[in-house]
Amino acid sequence: MKLRTIIILTICAVGTVADAALPPRADAPYWRDSIPEPMRQSYIAKGETYLGQPWTSLPATVFAEFKTNGNRVNYEALSFAKRRQLAHLVMAEVMEGEGRFVPDVVNGLMSLCEETWWGLPAHYGTKVARTADQNVDLFNAETAGMIAWTVYMLKKRLDAFSPLVTERVQSEIERRILQPALKNNYWWKRASMNWNPWICSNWLTCVTVCETDSTRRQQAIGQIRQCAMTFADAYPDDGGCDEGPGYWDRAAASLFEVMQLLEDTGQPDLSDRLPKLRAMGSYVYKTYIAGGYCVNFADAHSNRLLQQVNVVYPFGRYIDDPVMRRFAAYIGQQKDIVHKAANLFDLSGNFPALGRELMLLSHISEFLREQPAEPRLDDVWLPDLQIMTARRGQLFVAMKGGHNGESHNHNDVGQFIVYATPDPAGDVAPQPLLIDLGVGEYTAQTFSAGRYDIWTMQSAYHNLPRINGTEQKDGKQYAARVLRHEPGLLQLDIAGAYPEAAQVRSWRRTVSISRRSVSITEDYELIACRQPTELMLMTPVEPHMEKAGVIVLDGHRLSYDARQLQAHVEDVSALLDPLLQNIWGQHMYRIILTVRHGDLHNRLRYTID
Repeated sequence: MKLRTIIILTICAVGTVADAALPPRADAPYWRDSIPEPMRQSYIAKGETYLGQPWTSLPATVFAEFKTNGNRVNYEALSFAKRRQLAHLVMAEVMEGEGRFVPDVVNGLMSLCEETWWGLPAHYGTKVARTADQNVDLFNAETAGMIAWTVYMLKKRLDAFSPLVTERVQSEIERRILQPALKNNYWWKRASMNWNPWICSNWLTCVTVCETDSTRRQQAIGQIRQCAMTFADAYPDDGGCDEGPGYWDRAAASLFEVMQLLEDTGQPDLSDRLPKLRAMGSYVYKTYIAGGYCVNFADAHSNRLLQQVNVVYPFGRYIDDPVMRRFAAYIGQQKDIVHKAANLFDLSGNFPALGRELMLLSHISEFLREQPAEPRLDDVWLPDLQIMTARRGQLFVAMKGGHNGESHNHNDVGQFIVYATPDPAGDVAPQPLLIDLGVGEYTAQTFSAGRYDIWTMQSAYHNLPRINGTEQKDGKQYAARVLRHEPGLLQLDIAGAYPEAAQVRSWRRTVSISRRSVSITEDYELIACRQPTELMLMTPVEPHMEKAGVIVLDGHRLSYDARQLQAHVEDVSALLDPLLQNIWGQHMYRIILTVRHGDLHNRLRYTID
């Protein structure tokens, strides 16, 4: 069943689409009449901070740093800041509607058009960008999408300055995106990870707004539709994102944008994929902990997920998921979106997603009528990803099985996390007790053959055993086997995640939760015992040894049998880079529980309460 009415859009003479199902253009009274005044003023005030500011020229020497020393952060910071500048100026002009921001927008568009390439050096083949090489990567496409939305919204005002502005933008989008994306058989067109829908959502925006050739337009839409089907069909039926919640908004959420835009523009849609899309959408709240925290397995860049209201609400509206819609309303309420909309917009991605903001604001009255509700699900089981979450009382636990060949993989089969989650009516924030670090700043090493030399990728820095001095190995064949699942309990055999050197026949790890505690049982059988087995536990809370068998973590107790296990604590704070420090604070500790005896068969149990 269609969830929305399809409205056929037509190509205008200048290559843009008629206004029908897309957001109203900036000259429409909607933006002055329907947006709450505090919201309008928030966007305008933010835009004013950029009035008259210079536009950065991105240095070739900084672009070259990725090939020179592996640093990708410096160039990305400059590039993202420049695009953030344009996004805020555009939103300010849309809201005010008086032309005051147009000169700065024009300068920004021209400055972007002068860049040799719109993408990132980590995705480019040479040390210096070349005009002739317009490889379509994530941020080449996302920049094009943002510029396309800019021209769509402000075309009349840009043309009043000079029609040459939109002509230049049109030609650059055609040269950089429309032509190469159509003619090249890029690997991401067949990919089952975020590059596919992320690029396609922006490519489709450019096709919708800028493509003037009807034949090329239909060819591009056909390719985009096929790409989207490839991605959707490869996605697990449980809707789980093996790239982690931090990538959900550019995986499942970007697929939603493709489906929405296909439907809104009267193209052959993907409504047969809606059941899976509904499962994909629900993942965002199924991995939610409380107070803005989320389960952050794999390359999640943060354990916080409260900045994506501009896609969570439209997505929830599209799939008719009341939990998701109310979750979005909760995010808006917590972040005071009515008075601080521009602040939330500023944090909605690497740089603000202009199209997403416009789509949200197109339904702002409906959004503000939604009843806010924080989704605190008692139990979740994603059988394809082998992820369990459970909440009892003021404790939350999540555990994953899976395999070590997942997208953005860490060697983390059997990993679990524990949070204390106080009553939502109180003012106490959730407390991470045993954690998943996530990933630090991306470098040239992150997606290279040396990926697993990075400490955050290694099982020894997850809540996992080191068996006979051996850590888990990367590769899809290194996997868990689900032995038992029921609400609040998951038992896995994780022996298969270790190479032969671990000399482990079976390792049954059981994680369960009650209203009073989280319990972990390690029941294992070794082929040989060559080194003492160690259990690693990561925490940002400074551990205090109360007595043998009890470690205190900020008022919570980690209890273990001191006759079986000997504990010591390592301060690993020096390993944290600035990104990880921003997430977890300045301190990080690894608790190591070493098995005292070399028995080939053993059963260990420890609890957190």
